[in-house]
Amino acid sequence: MAETTASSVSLVRRNPNFRALWLSATVGVFGTAVAAVALPIIAAVELAASDFAVAALAGMAFLPWLLFGLPIGVWVDRWPRKPVIAWSLVARIVSLATLPLAYWFDMLTVVQLFVVAFVAGLSSVFFSLADQALVQRALSGDELVEGNGIITASGASADAAGRGIAGWLTVVLGASNTLLVQVAASFASLAAISSLHIEEERVVTGERRIFAEMLDGLRYTFSTAPLRAILFNAALWNLGGSMVASLMVLLVIRVLGESEIWLGLLMAATSVGGAVGGLSAKRLTERLGSGPVWRWSMVPGVLGYASLLIMTPGPGMLVGMAGMFIMGISIALNIVVGTSFRQRVCPPAMMGRLGAATRMVSWGMLGIASILGGILAEMFGITAAVLVGVLLAATAPLVALLGPLRSVRRLEDLDRGVTTG
Repeated sequence: MAETTASSVSLVRRNPNFRALWLSATVGVFGTAVAAVALPIIAAVELAASDFAVAALAGMAFLPWLLFGLPIGVWVDRWPRKPVIAWSLVARIVSLATLPLAYWFDMLTVVQLFVVAFVAGLSSVFFSLADQALVQRALSGDELVEGNGIITASGASADAAGRGIAGWLTVVLGASNTLLVQVAASFASLAAISSLHIEEERVVTGERRIFAEMLDGLRYTFSTAPLRAILFNAALWNLGGSMVASLMVLLVIRVLGESEIWLGLLMAATSVGGAVGGLSAKRLTERLGSGPVWRWSMVPGVLGYASLLIMTPGPGMLVGMAGMFIMGISIALNIVVGTSFRQRVCPPAMMGRLGAATRMVSWGMLGIASILGGILAEMFGITAAVLVGVLLAATAPLVALLGPLRSVRRLEDLDRGVTTG
């Protein structure tokens, strides 16, 4: 009876360590969402940058995953994770604060914008890997789907609020001044993480070789069929989807001639869908099985991205909002199932390296896709580049539906020793 009563209480209420991580992540997502809208508007409107620069800017936040994800994963497995999160937030605060300052003194340049976006992205690598490892420590195996669902849903809600308000703030205050919202949010995230109390295992001392540990993380990431399938699915989706996302500001402002407010609303619709998907994940996986949910989650997401191609100015923008809402649900379901499976099977001492190797491949695609999208936009036009992104994203569901997990109902029941090869 006591166990039943405890399980009926919200995970946020009954687990103070999870609550601290949840608050830190949610507030951080809100600030990041504001910056995600403000940064490309700074480039497109305040600095009148080229189509390539506006699209490529989105990739700067994810390029550090491709360049430095593996060694950072090793360091995160060696160091206590709470200080890593704290110092990453400090770096984010300092770097982003330089942009409004430069704007006030009429010294802001595209080069500075790219450098700050890269530094902020680098700090996010440390934050994300340490946070993911601590979530694993804060929750039991049976709580992972619920916990990741809550984090995904609240993060999506915060993302929706941040992107929705950011479009309005960039019009009222200016895009550069809007970045002060993320600076404030990072301070709030730092305050939340200070209340965290998790006993972390002391790392065994002795001879340690960073390249050998990096290779260990890579080998583990590709060691089983489930881990490989989940990784390839995410990488293909990010390659196509990020290309579309990086071109959205150009599509809305330069092709359709709409305001920054519509851009924020489109991004917010994605996040609202993400909140719905995150909250639905536990119920759907229990009813249908985590395997079918993961396999089919991206199919409607492709159609959601495709809706951007049929948007028209004015009321026709609502078509894109509906599509982005559906796409947000798809992404959230896919992320919750995939992340929960990795956290369930991965040893705690390997979690940083698994996260680094996984995101080096999948999130590294985000950086490549943005640059590729910018090149295609310059060569063939913005709409044609968006179409290419949609077609690339459509390959992701094929990996799930036709791959080695096509008949698995419950991913969590897979025996890692049986599914290798």
